[in-house]
Amino acid sequence: MTVLVTGGAGYIGSHTVLALAEAGEDVVVIDDLSTGFSAYLPEGVPLFIGDAGDENLVEGVIAQHNIESIIHFAGSVVVPESMRDPLGYYRNNFMTARNLLNVAVKRGISRFIFSSTAAVYGNPDLVPVPEHAPTRPLSPYGSSKLMTEIMLHDVAAAYGMQYVTLRYFNVAGADPQARIGLATVGATHLLKIAVEAATGQRAKIDVFGTDYPTQDGSCIRDFIHVSDLSQAHCSALAYLRNGGASTTLNCGYGRGYSVLETIDAVRRVSGRSFAVQYAPRRPGDIMTMVADTSRIRGLLDWKPQYDDLETIAAHALAWEDKLFRERHGELRHAVSA
Repeated sequence: MTVLVTGGAGYIGSHTVLALAEAGEDVVVIDDLSTGFSAYLPEGVPLFIGDAGDENLVEGVIAQHNIESIIHFAGSVVVPESMRDPLGYYRNNFMTARNLLNVAVKRGISRFIFSSTAAVYGNPDLVPVPEHAPTRPLSPYGSSKLMTEIMLHDVAAAYGMQYVTLRYFNVAGADPQARIGLATVGATHLLKIAVEAATGQRAKIDVFGTDYPTQDGSCIRDFIHVSDLSQAHCSALAYLRNGGASTTLNCGYGRGYSVLETIDAVRRVSGRSFAVQYAPRRPGDIMTMVADTSRIRGLLDWKPQYDDLETIAAHALAWEDKLFRERHGELRHAVSA
């Protein structure tokens, strides 16, 4: 039984491919490498470079590798970018998923795991937010993911497919052994930006909005370690293989940290200071987002290992230090050559 992972060379995808491979799964990856890195895939995992919405490519991969399940990561994830380029986000997130599902139905794929987001909730009425909360996305990013969720639900009902939709809260950190991590240039993840500042790659970090009705005026986020999230995908796959019913699950820890608290955690872990600049709120940003995790903890065989902000920050920092040394070494080598 082989698992197809779209976007498997990206940040979360590569960590999940690593977890699957270490569990003895046969894995195949489709990734266009727009934000992913082929070097971050485990040795021996086949990579097909291309668009997950290319139906001919996907059908060929499914037929060649006897695919029985799909984990779909491929998509665009930057909220401010989605505000500037909504059509690009509807194409990359919704239309790609539509084409992928079309092939999955045609080839009789019965299990599908979808990478969604807490952005589908918008500003929630209740915190921690449960899966049954109203969905009112504030950005084309959130809307494109919600549209895909609805489509997946309808497709599964019509064609006998079982699925798990995983709504990510704030994914952060890196592989605890610093083998892989977030390497995308220009990434907008808060912890990524903070550790870049701690390693001297940024002169400052911007905090967007300090006048929210929170304890320190900044937004509050529920961070989940990327390796714990990867294990949630493995558990979701086992759940479906054991006959589990289709479901939607929040992926977080159920606790919130403010933006300023997160920056302070990076300062403590790194022992380094860096400048913080306060800026106005950004359109599409959500004030407080903390997960109600009772459903995922009750339904899946999933026990988080890294539920600690300083641990997450330490792993992100170790990866960033390694990445910085590698890039600096490459640059120095190029200059000397």
